[in-house]
Amino acid sequence: MSSSSTAAVFPACTIRGLVRIPGDKSISHRYAMLAAIAEGVSRFHNFSAAQDCYSTLGCMRALGSEWAKREDGAIEVHGMGPNLKTPNQPLDCGNSGSTIRMLSGILAGQPFTTELFGDESLSRRPMARIMQPLSHMGAKIEAREGGRPPLKIHGGALKPIQYKPEVASAQVKTCVLFAGLFADGETSVEEPVRTRDHGELSLRAFGAQVERNGNATRIRGGQKLRAIEAHVPGDLSSAAFFLCAAALFPGSQLTLPGILMNPTRARLLDILIQMGLKVSVAQLEEHHGELIGAIEARGAAWKGGSISGADTAALIDEIPVLAATAPYTENGLEVRDAKELRVKESDRIASVATNLRKMGAEVEERPDGLRIPGRQRLHGAELDSFGDHRIAMAFAIAALRAAGETVIQGADAAGVSYPNFFEDLKAIAN
Repeated sequence: MSSSSTAAVFPACTIRGLVRIPGDKSISHRYAMLAAIAEGVSRFHNFSAAQDCYSTLGCMRALGSEWAKREDGAIEVHGMGPNLKTPNQPLDCGNSGSTIRMLSGILAGQPFTTELFGDESLSRRPMARIMQPLSHMGAKIEAREGGRPPLKIHGGALKPIQYKPEVASAQVKTCVLFAGLFADGETSVEEPVRTRDHGELSLRAFGAQVERNGNATRIRGGQKLRAIEAHVPGDLSSAAFFLCAAALFPGSQLTLPGILMNPTRARLLDILIQMGLKVSVAQLEEHHGELIGAIEARGAAWKGGSISGADTAALIDEIPVLAATAPYTENGLEVRDAKELRVKESDRIASVATNLRKMGAEVEERPDGLRIPGRQRLHGAELDSFGDHRIAMAFAIAALRAAGETVIQGADAAGVSYPNFFEDLKAIAN
């Protein structure tokens, strides 16, 4: 890093070494929220270092739940039980869509009014998909035009619903299930395709009974949560950047210990194997319902492929790096059914296409995805992160095979999910 906002990345010859990936963001968010409404003191080892997760902790403190980082690095959260404290000021969610969406489910069941806001990027992101079910449950929610933050949530007594979202979203599902804890009866969410189940597993870890049948999940209101001690597994979505880096160089060798192996997330490994990366998993263990394992990866022929349908939902966070490295594959990559990428921290379809073209790549941008031919040669260029952590990191990986230096403006966006990303990448790129 040459400055706090600019990163220079140079070509590499191979990837070799071991990286300890920070704790999973999705699990850390949910643990912090549930710990605040549980009874007792929860302790989390390897809690995510992401700025987003500290936004969640900041919001929980403003709601009365104190937390502290201990000498061994563990995060301790003091639970308030189901009744949180009325905040003295609006809650700052920073850049975190996870915070504002999932926390809204808890706040909908509180007997007070809360305002949530975020940075410029978050303020552009639509929240209608959580506003609709929470309104049906009895909460009153105000927002700017298009359902954009800030949100003002007038919470209170909630009624259960049977919700069938049109678009699969783990954050929306978790939001409704969290609200279901405060409803008088049984709430269910039935998704069009199955999404990551960290919300369900986290609720069970804290002692709640959650039932799942196919793509439908049910929870009964009025259940009390109890504090837990847990180790947060390494974030597989963050590991994806290093795995794609290894895939770019035949003969590379990479070890990633303690990584999340949840079946609703591990589809990434199947896709990487299909695309040519040699992957093995060892030391599988289960902690609070979540599988953890050590990944060994070796680079071989990087073939390419296609992502659509249920795979798109399963890989929505990993598509940017798969697309950024697609020009180096033998057969290219086609991404379909990914319209959701348009409303992330940036329009990730447009961001990927723009940066690839700056590097000299041919790319076809579509309303719901991309088609990127393979066997292309890219050159270094000055790129933009568009304020998006996954774009900053994805193009740092793409730059490893480009000819010449690549400069990424706004590279500090990576800190939203992985503060030490560029240091860890430098350590294994030889």
